[in-house]
Amino acid sequence: MAHLPTADIDCPYCGETITLVVDDSAGDQQYVEDCHVCCKPIEVRVNVDEDGAVDVAAWGQDEA
Repeated sequence: MAHLPTADIDCPYCGETITLVVDDSAGDQQYVEDCHVCCKPIEVRVNVDEDGAVDVAAWGQDEA
């Protein structure tokens, strides 16, 4: 069974580094995931390029 990639991000609210497990088989996606420390909602965008490399961006819901 293949392992899913992970991405370390800093929570835009509490500043803690959290690790997200990314389902790269779903291709490009955007979703909300709660911080594992402060429980606030984080907007997450995942881009998967042609070579399968994953780029993850995250920001708070109060950011435009």
